[in-house]
Amino acid sequence: MLRIKFGFIAAVLVALITTLPAVAHDNHATYLGNEGVMVQRGEAKILFDPLYNQNFGAYLLVPQDIRDALMAGKAPYDNIDIVFISHAHGDHFAPAPMLAFMHAHENTRLVASQQAVDALKAIAGDEDASLFARITPLTLNPKDAPISFNIGGVAIEAVRIPHAGGPRQGNIQNYVYRVALDDQTRVMHFGDADPAEKFFGPLHSFWQTKRTRLAMLPYWFFDSEEGHKIMDEHLNADHYIGVHVPTDSKAFQQKHPEADLFTNPGETRPLD
Repeated sequence: MLRIKFGFIAAVLVALITTLPAVAHDNHATYLGNEGVMVQRGEAKILFDPLYNQNFGAYLLVPQDIRDALMAGKAPYDNIDIVFISHAHGDHFAPAPMLAFMHAHENTRLVASQQAVDALKAIAGDEDASLFARITPLTLNPKDAPISFNIGGVAIEAVRIPHAGGPRQGNIQNYVYRVALDDQTRVMHFGDADPAEKFFGPLHSFWQTKRTRLAMLPYWFFDSEEGHKIMDEHLNADHYIGVHVPTDSKAFQQKHPEADLFTNPGETRPLD
């Protein structure tokens, strides 16, 4: 009789465990390639720099199976709420696939630099007016104050930080996004931000106003004294992970074994 009772209790426990929602599993960041990342909190999903065509012989393209799943809205890349584009360079953004994605996913919103939006308009037809109503173009100038807005309950902040590479990249509208899916899931994506104290120090109070769970930085922040200072003194994040990592990164990883890097498309990091 005792064994029957224990057996019944064990069966009930197993049934309960297998039917409980996988809460932790639903709160994570998934790497796509280069600086492409999907962030998910429960049913809320956002993408950063997901569709691009160039790798300049040095960076990871999004694998075709992930790209196909994105375009088809196949789980886990389904029901995307918002796509964010950091800047209009070919290893972060390609207008044709982005336009096709927006046509295929009529409930998805897009936030992008005016330069990226202009590139979309250059290939879109007049019938796409309703599509552009779902797009938020950003037109900040260097040294402008950060802006805040809300899309569908997602709290978004954006600030223009110069693209790495000095004056030759000065005309590129590169945006840093701080996005909160809820009070527990706030992430930052930096595009190709220049790791210079002169750009981040004046915004110290902005970074300090809110704690960020995960900051996704181009890998060169880990290879710069100023980059480390920015992470240590300004950005106010629980965890930093490098993106835009070259395919040949063995030497860099040996030099910086402490750096957490996204290097394998499909890999994840928890956001709990």
